[in-house]
Amino acid sequence: MTKKSRRTHSPAFKAKVALAAVKGDKTLAELAQLFDVHPNQITIWKNQLLEGAAGVFGHDKTSAETPVDLKALHAKIGELALENPRGSVKIPRVWSLETPPPDDRRQRR
Repeated sequence: MTKKSRRTHSPAFKAKVALAAVKGDKTLAELAQLFDVHPNQITIWKNQLLEGAAGVFGHDKTSAETPVDLKALHAKIGELALENPRGSVKIPRVWSLETPPPDDRRQRR
């Protein structure tokens, strides 16, 4: 039995299929048969097209991210590292094999 390789579709093909689905002239089953893809895949591509359609006309000014000042962040990290060189994590003490921990109640022979 031979293993089928996975098909990759070009962005132009995906757009063509998604636009045909948005038009609504044919059903999903008809489009799936016409383009030889699964109906679920057509629905996914259609949703991606509809979600990304607003981005074609420009970015929304209210959702723009504020620029991050990396120099200020690196300076703050260095400042905090100097304040607490060991960090906030308590490092457990390592006991040797010859001396058990103080709460060990075993009798030594």
